[in-house]
Amino acid sequence: MAQLRAPNGCPWDREQTFDSIKRYTIEETYEVIDAVERRDYPALCEELGDLMLQPVFYAQMAAEEGLFTIEDVLEAINSKLIRRHPHIFADAVADTADAVKTNWDAIKAAEKLEKGSDAPAGLLDSVNRAQPALMEAVEISRKAAKAGFEWSEYQDVLAKLREELDELAEARAAGDPSEIESEIGDLLFTVVNLARWSKVDPEQALRHTNAKFRTRFAHVEARVRETGGELESTPLGQMESYWQEAKTR
Repeated sequence: MAQLRAPNGCPWDREQTFDSIKRYTIEETYEVIDAVERRDYPALCEELGDLMLQPVFYAQMAAEEGLFTIEDVLEAINSKLIRRHPHIFADAVADTADAVKTNWDAIKAAEKLEKGSDAPAGLLDSVNRAQPALMEAVEISRKAAKAGFEWSEYQDVLAKLREELDELAEARAAGDPSEIESEIGDLLFTVVNLARWSKVDPEQALRHTNAKFRTRFAHVEARVRETGGELESTPLGQMESYWQEAKTR
C-alpha cells in the first residue's frame, strides 16, 4: 500500500482520501457477511482479504500525515483485548457471556474517565447514530432496558405489538402519510424488542428471511417459465401455488 500511494505509484490509490474510501469499507463488510451467510468459504477467504485492505489503506494515509501507523492500530487493539478480558489475562471472574459483557462495559466506562472524556448528556447519546436504523434500534432498546425501562414479561411486548398494529390501522384509515410512517416506525421498533426478548439478532433474522424469499421466488419464476408464461400475467393464485411448492421443498 505504501508503494501504491508513493509519488510513482497508482494514480487511483494516490487520489483516495479517508472520505473517498468509506463506501468501500461498508461494501467490503457486507460482502464478508454475504459470504458467511452463503457458507462460501473460498469467497469468505477472498472477501476477508479485501476487508483487511481497508484498515491498511486508512493507516497508510494516516501515516503519511503523521497521525498514526498500522503498528499503532494493532498495538491498540491488542492492549484493549487484554485490558477488557481480565477474566482471561488477570484474576477477574466471568463465567457467562452476560458477565463478560457487564465487565466489558464497566472497563470501557473507566477508560473514558481516564482519558478525561466528557460523559454523554444522556444515556442514549452514546449510541452511534451513524449506523443502519435496525442496528441503532437494537442498541437503543438494550440500553433503555438495562436502565430499567423494560417490560415485565414477553407477553407485554406482544401486547405492545398488537397496540402498534391497531394504531397503524387507525393511521391508514385517517390517510395521513406522516402518521402512517410514524406508526410503521413504532411497529418496527417493537419488533426489534420482540427479537431482543427472544435473543435473536433482528438484522440476521431479516437477512435469513431475505435469502429464503429469494430462493422461493426463484422457484416461482422457474415454474412460470416452464409453462411459457410471464410473471406479470400469471394469476396470483397460480403464483401462490408455486410458492407453496417451494416451501414444501
